[in-house]
Amino acid sequence: MSDFSKRAPIALTDPTLRKNFRRAMDGLMAKRAAQFPDPEAWRTLRARGAAVRANALAKLPELLQRLEARCRDNGITVHWAETTAEANAIVLGILKAAGATKVIKGKSMVTEEMELNHHLIANGVTPMESDLGEYIIQLAGEAPSHIVMPCIHKNKVEIAHLFDERIEGCGYTEDVDALTAAARKALRGEFAAADAGISGVNFAVAETGTLVLIENEGNGRLSTTLPPLHIAVTGIEKVVENLDDVAPLLALLPRSATGQPITTYVNMISGPRKPDEKDGPTAVHLVLLDNGRSRVYDDAELRDTLRCIRCGACMNHCPVYTRVGGHSYKFVYPGPIGKILTPQIEGLDCAGDQPHASTLCNACVEVCPVEIPIADLLVRLRREAVRPSQSAAVKGGGSRGSLAETLGWAGWKLVYATPWLHRLVTKVMVRVGNLMPASAPLLKQWTGVRTKPRYQGKTLHELARDKGFDNE
Repeated sequence: MSDFSKRAPIALTDPTLRKNFRRAMDGLMAKRAAQFPDPEAWRTLRARGAAVRANALAKLPELLQRLEARCRDNGITVHWAETTAEANAIVLGILKAAGATKVIKGKSMVTEEMELNHHLIANGVTPMESDLGEYIIQLAGEAPSHIVMPCIHKNKVEIAHLFDERIEGCGYTEDVDALTAAARKALRGEFAAADAGISGVNFAVAETGTLVLIENEGNGRLSTTLPPLHIAVTGIEKVVENLDDVAPLLALLPRSATGQPITTYVNMISGPRKPDEKDGPTAVHLVLLDNGRSRVYDDAELRDTLRCIRCGACMNHCPVYTRVGGHSYKFVYPGPIGKILTPQIEGLDCAGDQPHASTLCNACVEVCPVEIPIADLLVRLRREAVRPSQSAAVKGGGSRGSLAETLGWAGWKLVYATPWLHRLVTKVMVRVGNLMPASAPLLKQWTGVRTKPRYQGKTLHELARDKGFDNE
């Protein structure tokens, strides 16, 4: 179970965490705003990006088949996985067949979704994260707290202590350049020793069978070219129709994510090393993961969830996420996008509190580069949690409903629809309502985060009569 309501109050009492997130988010919001100074240009580019993603989803089955065919023409072996367990088994099988025991990994949220590292370690394969943020998290034994900046919850003092403890010969230093150099030095040998590289995919182009990866550190390029074997893992929704579609998405993603006009590296992988080429892997595999995405796709409204390009802008602007951090959500995808994606993948019976961790302020909707109607989808999921639709599109729909709540709302409807009953109930409540303790079953969910309301002692009609008004 998610237990967000228990984790969030703990995070709110951690001053270091609050300070770390406030400083980071203020910087990210300012950088993003600087990248989109012209509102009209922003709206135009955003509409184009949304159209690209909507078009890809409208043609998803067809595009996936085209992607598979083109990738195979290019020499890429394509695998399909319905569940994370199947995807883990596929990746492990490829590694075992190649005799690989050491793996270097580029950044990938899908492998986090699969808990791939745990699976590999349990089966005798050593994975090493090469993205600096992921490397820090791996050293700390933690999960990422952000989909773009995994260790955003840590400051340089915490990282300095971690490196001093875990990296031999590093010593204690708070100099950011020195810390980065220490990580680079430690990872350099891992790239050379790796039997295989594993990466995610930002966009998969159906037209050409090209895997597009963007990054800033060069680790993604090393992970996918230096080892003799490259395994790319992605969700099925990452496909786009053609190369022209990539351009607006590349113009939106880094600017929305980190406030950069473009990332340092844009990698386009269309196959393994050819006989006349001097570098690159000799074998490339693509694993396409479903894990509930087809179920999301089947609902015309919820399908918009799959537009996401994983920029994290919604998190950076969310008043809830920026105060409680990513670990409060427990699952891989935190923040606004996690609140709509996680319940659909994991089930409302498992993560049904996530859609309620929102003020519905619409800040996420205003900055989403592909126009995902997050607030509308949150409301839809809240409704599905207690009263599932006929389509039964959401796993675990209705799991948060209860007979008591159903009867309570039916009673409320009856009272407000029946004048004499409304007058009777009002007279009773104004006289006995204040006697009810805040911990009473009917009140505790409200009073757990709010002050218990106090009744006047007289009804509005009685107060009016006392003032000499004819309230009949």
